[in-house]
Formats: sequence, structure tokens, C-alpha cells
Amino acid sequence: MTDFQMSLIAAGGVFIVAVISYNKWQEYKARKSVERAFATDHDDVLMRNDGAPAARQEPLLDLGTTPVPIEPMPDGRPLEPSSAPAITPATSYAASDSAPVEPTITIARPTPTPPSELADRLVDPLIDCLIPLNLEGAVRGDKILPILQTLRLVGTKPVHYIGLAVNGDWEPIVHGGVYTKLQAGVQMATRTTALNEIEYSDLVTRLRAVADDIGAEPEVPDMIDVMAEARTLHRFVAGHDAQLGVNLLANSGPWAISTLIGALENQGFDVRPDGRFAMPDGEGGVLFTLTTNVTLGADTSSRLTLLLDVPCVSPARDGFGAMVACARALVGRLDATIVDDSDQPLLDPALLEINGQVIEFYQEMEASDIPAGSNRAMRLFS
Repeated sequence: MTDFQMSLIAAGGVFIVAVISYNKWQEYKARKSVERAFATDHDDVLMRNDGAPAARQEPLLDLGTTPVPIEPMPDGRPLEPSSAPAITPATSYAASDSAPVEPTITIARPTPTPPSELADRLVDPLIDCLIPLNLEGAVRGDKILPILQTLRLVGTKPVHYIGLAVNGDWEPIVHGGVYTKLQAGVQMATRTTALNEIEYSDLVTRLRAVADDIGAEPEVPDMIDVMAEARTLHRFVAGHDAQLGVNLLANSGPWAISTLIGALENQGFDVRPDGRFAMPDGEGGVLFTLTTNVTLGADTSSRLTLLLDVPCVSPARDGFGAMVACARALVGRLDATIVDDSDQPLLDPALLEINGQVIEFYQEMEASDIPAGSNRAMRLFS
């Protein structure tokens, strides 16, 4: 090997060492730069000075705003809020610090219905025939629920069950619950019929089979007494099955269905699959309905009917007043006249008289302990 070749090898080795040293130096500079960038004399925002985690503060939202009044527009447009509520969290400042304190937001959560109240809704001594089921010992809801599900209807009358939980409260039968007593209830009347002898006999026969499967003994009330109560309850239902309607008659020829749909949706109605329109009550229910009085395939209609199911709407909602107000708004929107079933104009004196009758109707239902719009009324008049 010549001196020249030795020199080249030596030079190459020096070059490689220099490159490695340079890379190491660059890595060292980069690491120091990162350490300086993230170095701080302040505590970690998630840690206190003693190293303990800082207490977490959940945001709280206060939704306790006053409802905005809804007023009809003077030009007949849909009812709209007169002003929109603004949720503005209040910001306060500490006396010793100029920085703003984090706003607190309180979220209003609905209060859950107590199990005992749910039980009263399911098995109600005023409208149900109650049948105690005496158990041989405590039973679990998981075990008896599939058996109870086999008897949920007798004729058209629903059958419900509640249980006495180990905490001493009656509640609906649920998975995970443990019950020392059970009670069955069959509704004694509906909008159409009262519980009859055939239905009651069928109930007793099937309930005894269910009781045998869960290890219980039913205390069956006398049929004569039950039938008398059922007929009395149905007479009340039949005597208070009231539906009030007002009609809108076109003044200048039939309306096109396409035009009606848009106008009614703008007025706040929801369209149903059966062609009816429902005015929501704001809580998932229906205030009143509207029909076009024609088949689904029709192109036009000259008559609309607004219908209020009186016993199913609480007097606090003033269903009749809301329905009349809606009809008056549609009069201007559609060029129509409010008429009765004989196409005679319904003037203000007649509407006021009907409203007085509605008030008396509500008072009668309240006196019978079946207030309009209550759970009892909704079960009986569904």
C-alpha cells in the first residue's frame, strides 16, 4: 500500500469522525432548545405546589329562564316568540386578581318520577280491578318478568303489575328488583267498552296459571262487584267522551292541498301519516288536530276541521282557546270563515258560550277525581 493510499484512508476516517461529531453536536443543541422552550417556573396547571392533582370544576349551566310569551303576528304569519332568551353566564372578578373567574353553568335536569308514583300510574284502584298475588317467598324481577309478560291484555283491557320491593315501596316490576308481594290490575273500562264477564273469567283463568308459575296465590275479587264497578266507570267515560270541533270554509273556491300543507306547517302543525295534522302541546303530546276532510289522493279541499279531544287536554293548556285562536289565524291566512257542522258562521257569542261549557266539563271531571289530561283520563280515553 502506497503512502498516497494511506493518506486517503486517514483523510476518510477524519471526515467520518467529523460528521459524527457534528451530528452529535446538533442533537445536543436541539435537546437544550426544547428544554428551554418548555421550562417554566410555574406549577403545572393540573398539579398543585405539593404535587396533588388540582380539584376539577364542572361547568354549571343555569337554565332557569322565564318562558318567552308567544304572540300572534299582526299580518297573520305563524306565531313566533316575541324575543329570544339569551343565556349569558355571569362573569365575576376576584378582588385580589384582575383575571376573570371562570363562568359557572348550571344544567337543569328533569326530576325522575319516583317508583311509587309510577306504580300508582300502572295499577290505580279507581280505574283498575286490583288482584293481590301472595308470594311464597321473595322473588326476583328477572325471574318473573317473562312469565308476567304472557298476560298483558284481556280483550281490549290492559293488565299491569307492581311489586312491593324490599325497601317497602311499591314499584313497577323491573330486572334486578326483589319483591315480597305482587299486585295485578286490569283496567275496568275503555273509551269503547266496560270489562265484561267473559273477559274477567278469562283473566282469572290465565292469572291463576301465571301465579302457579311464579309461586303465588291470587286473591280474586267477586265477579259481581267487579262488573258493577266496571259498568259505573264506563258510564262516566261515555258521558264525558267529548270532542269539540270548529270548521273553516273556503270563501273563494277550494284550496290546493299543496298550498294547505305549507300554510298549516307554517302555523305549527305536524303532519301525520294518516293525513291528519297535529298541533303539539310542547311536551310530546297533542293539543288539537286538523283534518282536510278529503282522501289522501285528493288535490283540493274546501273545508278544514279542527278537533279538540276535551278529556285528554288539561284545562291549564286552554285547548279550546288555543284551537279558536289558531282558527282565527288561519281565517286571515286562507281567506276562510269559521263555521259549525251545518256551515253556519260561529260568531264570538257562540264561541264564548261553548268555552263556558268546556269549563263546566273540566269542573265535573275534577270533581270525579279524573281530571282532564291526567294519567287516569289518558288511560280511560285513549
